[in-house]
Parts: sequence; C-alpha cells; structure tokens
Amino acid sequence: DSESGVYMRFMRSHKCYDIVPTSSKLVVFDTTLQVKKAFFALVANGVRAAPLWESKKQSFVGMLTITDFINILHRYYKSPMVQIYELEEHKIETWRELYLQETFKPLVNISPDASLFDAVHSLIKNKIHRLPVIDPISGNALYILTHKRILKFLQLFMSDMPKPAFMKQNLQELGIGTYRNIAFIHPDTPIIKALNIFVERRISALPVVDESGKVVDIYSKFDVINLAAEKTYNNLDITVTQALQHRSQYFEGVVKCSKLETLETIVDRIVRAEVHRLVVVNEADSIVGIISLSDILQALILTPAGATPKETETE
Repeated sequence: DSESGVYMRFMRSHKCYDIVPTSSKLVVFDTTLQVKKAFFALVANGVRAAPLWESKKQSFVGMLTITDFINILHRYYKSPMVQIYELEEHKIETWRELYLQETFKPLVNISPDASLFDAVHSLIKNKIHRLPVIDPISGNALYILTHKRILKFLQLFMSDMPKPAFMKQNLQELGIGTYRNIAFIHPDTPIIKALNIFVERRISALPVVDESGKVVDIYSKFDVINLAAEKTYNNLDITVTQALQHRSQYFEGVVKCSKLETLETIVDRIVRAEVHRLVVVNEADSIVGIISLSDILQALILTPAGATPKETETE
C-alpha cells in the first residue's frame, strides 16, 4: 500500500549526512584513558556516549556509554564503606577486556552516504541506541545518530506528506509498546537495586510507582550519570527519591499516554517532550505499559517495509 509506506520511502530517500548538524560536539576517548576520568568527561561535556579509539589498531573499536558506568557499579559495588577500586583504577581497555571477555564484536557504525532507513534498521536490528556515523574515506567519526534525532527529523516533514491511515489508529489497535511484565520501582527502592534491574532486564528506564500504584516519577539510565556528577557513586544504598533530588530543575515530570490515543498524538508528544519513552497509564494513573522510540520507529518505518518487530528493547 503506497500510503502506508510514505515514511519508509522518505527515509530511503534521505542520507545519514542530511541529519548531521552543521556543528555538534563529539567527544572521543582513547581506550587507555581511565574509566573514571572518561565518565567525568561525559558529564562535563553533557554527552551520553563517546566512540572509543584504539591507537594500536588506529581505528574506532566501540562506544563508552552510561550503560558501562551502570555495569561497573553493578559488578563491583559492595557497600558504602568500600571504595570501588575498579572505577578508580581501571582503564577503558581493561574494563572492555573484563566485560566483553573475548566477545569483541566490531563496532556497529554507518556511512554518511547510507540511507536513514538503513540507520533505523541497524539501530533496531542490533538493539542499540547509538549509531556512530563514520566517514569511510577519512575514518573520522562525524556524529552519533539516535532514535530521538531520527524521529525528530522525520516529524519535521510529516505535515508535508500524505498521512497513512495507521496514524489515526490508537496504540491498542496497533499493538505498539510493551504491556507485559513491566519492570518498575518504588520511591524508597535503593539505587543499587534499580541498577541491578537495569542490568538484568536490559531496559533503559524504570517508572517509579507509589503505594497506591500511581506513576509518580521515572528513573532512567541517564539519571545514573548524576552519581558521577555528584561523585556519590560510593553510596548506592540511598533511595531513588534521594538520588533524584539532584535532578535538574528542568525535569518536567513523567510523560504519559493512554492506550486509546492515536499514534499521531503519541509521535507529537514524544518529540515535543524530547524523551525516550512514554509511560502508558490507565484512568487511575497506574502503569499499563511502556512505548519507546524504537517501538514508534518500528511502526512508522520498518513494519510498513515488512520488517519483523523487535523482541525487546535494550541499550
């Protein structure tokens, strides 16, 4: 059906290069850098991830993300009384050797000349949230593509395109999102427990639910980097509420939706709020499910192309 494939064709006709801003900040780490310094540098530069350069190979070998920070804390934290030696002393290459243990996969990246359709396909198929754009000729990293950036780009042009019928259907009709076995935490859950759930369930955010079952907040992987910013990662026995006191004043609250809202409404809301997911709630504000950016991109672009939906979201 030509109408349902309109966004897919748009993505096939635009290159990754079209989405790279004229000026943007890209931080690159050498693998010999200390892990702790690298995380502080992410905080200082306000970025969430950095490509890793290995001088011996003269190439990019991976990415360092907040997920690495979480994995280190999860693996080595003992108690508030014991300093995390590994975070203080390890170099990035040491951590990668320990963590990846011989399963070194080549870095998933994309050429600036590849289509945005290929970028979406690569993000979702590889279950990653960051896709470095690397110039095949110079070998330079130009930009890091994310679901958020791609959806925002698409939405800018949506009003100029014919609207597919599925945009007027609601989430329930379309079956988009995750509605079973949703992981959540409470305001008094210790941070270390939240980190354990991130690692074990391979998810990127945890709704915070009060005693009455209402969704009152959300604790995402990105919030964890505040532990590095505040240098409070040695005490992970504090509660989520205590940890979130340091969140910037810009936090707008949890962005929610209902299963009965249309995909069009959902796309507008998630792009405007600049978040990575919406919490699906019922009339009582209790959690029903989660809809992520990858769910939305799958529905808009890959499903019309006949690509099968992903199983679960991971970082």
